[in-house]
Amino acid sequence: MTILADHKKLIYSGRIDWSNPLEPIFVFPCTFVKMKFTGNVLKVHVKNHNAYWNNYLGVLLDGEQSSVLLTKEGEALLDIPVKGSEKTEHEVMIFKRQDSCHELTFLGFELGQGAEILDSDPLPERRIEVYGDSVSAGEVSEAVDYTGKEDPEHNGEYSNSWYSYAWMTARRLNAQIHDVAQGGIALRDHTGWFYEPEAIGMETAWNKIHYNPLFGNATEWDFSKYTPQVVIVAIGQNDNHPDDYMKEDYNSERSKQWREHYKAFIEGLKKQYPEAKIVCCTTLLCHDESWDRSIGEVVKELDHPDITQCLFTRNGKGTPGHLRIPEAEEMSQELADYIEKLNVKGWEK
Repeated sequence: MTILADHKKLIYSGRIDWSNPLEPIFVFPCTFVKMKFTGNVLKVHVKNHNAYWNNYLGVLLDGEQSSVLLTKEGEALLDIPVKGSEKTEHEVMIFKRQDSCHELTFLGFELGQGAEILDSDPLPERRIEVYGDSVSAGEVSEAVDYTGKEDPEHNGEYSNSWYSYAWMTARRLNAQIHDVAQGGIALRDHTGWFYEPEAIGMETAWNKIHYNPLFGNATEWDFSKYTPQVVIVAIGQNDNHPDDYMKEDYNSERSKQWREHYKAFIEGLKKQYPEAKIVCCTTLLCHDESWDRSIGEVVKELDHPDITQCLFTRNGKGTPGHLRIPEAEEMSQELADYIEKLNVKGWEK
């Protein structure tokens, strides 16, 4: 039994390219499709487009998580083992573990003969959106043996958006999430690590679906498709590459320019989402506090009750490597507690 990608009982979440309803393209981490079904046969039909690293499909089946290595390029029919009899009811979520190191086209599910697709629970009414870098994407999060340490050598296998502080925060708040996160990205073009040496910044990527030039032309996102009530901006960590000008001279011309650009970025988000609460932050990943000081200065200048700064207990001092699962748990708990106190409109329990 073939379930095509446009089946009415499938539930999708994320900033998805729907230009072909039978071939939705997943670009961002935390993007998913889920369904409830009967039977003990489950196959996933996908097409992968690789830029770098090995790419893995995230699978959550009946609460149990696993990952499947994807082919570098082209179509594949992936077999997902299912426990139970043919009449057992199951729930599966297929999700994007990684950022734009690859783009994944979902082509549908294959179920056994006589299986049924059932109604799924709707998505929550609460909606958050995150703008961030590798930490927000959950990069290297599964390397728990390296908690509090530098990253191990890896080729994508430890990256899992499910264990990002971003998705953890959404789950704690019972909220949908659009995770506009890309490893290595800074605020401004020509800084940060993403797509060096012509580095692309969040100023360029924030309003796009496709933004990685390795996959062709950039395409705009239609903001009418999703309106978050809370926006988290976790940018300001990769901005110290190739040089940490904020640390070297807080009042240099470049430092002042960064604050001006950050202010314009936040103002642009507020214009896009006039009702939203905007939370400005960085993460536990080690960085100089001058970046957080700059963010605080901008927030103070903006002087808007909906725009605040969240500083974590171990802000910028938690780990020299990426956040592992326990550190993401710590950060997400603090962030969820912070957001719950903001009296978000429409979030009454």
